[in-house]
Amino acid sequence: MPLIDEILSPCGAFAPHACVALFLLANLAVVWRLEALSGQGVEGTVLGTIFMPYCSGMGNLVFAVVLALNQGAGDDVLVNCLFNNVTNLTLLIGLPVLCWGMASLPLKKSQAALREFRMGRLSLALNLVAALFFSFIVWLLAADGELARADGAVLLSLFFFWQCFHVYDVKKTNLLKKKRYPATLPIDVLLLLAGALLVYASTDWLVRWFQGLDAQALPPRLLGWASGVLMVLPNALLAFYYGARRRMDVVYTSQSGDAHICIPLCIGLFAAFRAIETGAFLQRSLLVLMALCGVHLLFVVLVGRLPRLFAGLLVAAFGYFLWAGLSA
Repeated sequence: MPLIDEILSPCGAFAPHACVALFLLANLAVVWRLEALSGQGVEGTVLGTIFMPYCSGMGNLVFAVVLALNQGAGDDVLVNCLFNNVTNLTLLIGLPVLCWGMASLPLKKSQAALREFRMGRLSLALNLVAALFFSFIVWLLAADGELARADGAVLLSLFFFWQCFHVYDVKKTNLLKKKRYPATLPIDVLLLLAGALLVYASTDWLVRWFQGLDAQALPPRLLGWASGVLMVLPNALLAFYYGARRRMDVVYTSQSGDAHICIPLCIGLFAAFRAIETGAFLQRSLLVLMALCGVHLLFVVLVGRLPRLFAGLLVAAFGYFLWAGLSA
């Protein structure tokens, strides 16, 4: 984008660092508005299932669009999305639980608080089932060695149907509770969109900068991993911020909901532009994702929380995934 090129041109050799800083500032602005929405009475489950996944997953979505428009490799999109999802379900849920724990029951044990807690747990379980289902569908579609344009259309259709269900659920809840959202909601949405535009501009610049690097200095195959690390920073910011505030309901729903942005939306969007050749790495990673979703679902349904011991095992599993992927 010409505007961001003009902004970063005076930075010279420090332009990549300035662009990363711009990317992070845009995401901080998004968190600021999300916190404002939370303070105005928007429930944690609504924040976690509708607003936050789009905000924290905006970088991944923009990355897929930028690569599709710039003739990028589909492998980079796959690695970016898989790295993001595995990180969300291991490191970014496991570490906050290790640091602050995850209460199995709300502190205020009134009937209303207990009812809201059970509803939140059902919503989280449904999110995990959806992530498991979407991963399984991608695994089936990729079994022939390619995600064709028709496969991309199928994934996009699944995602938009899922969002329609979320909108229906929120509308139904508001009608039952006779609740309205604040009048400033359109302004907050516009500010979120402004942050998303900055995310797009900075991601576009970083992708073009990376593609122009000397292949000997940084191999092109690392683009997916490098972008995955960058895109996961907003998720980490949300996870640790709300974890420190003892809002593990928001942490859990935002990280599991963000998985729906990567799979099926990001992969489906790129495949709709251009077919993606798939291989053993994708199939293995999707099996890992399905196993992670199953483990989280088991604890949420049967126990109502994630014990610290298993949170530590998830962090260790992330380390193994990172080592296995980079050494392949």
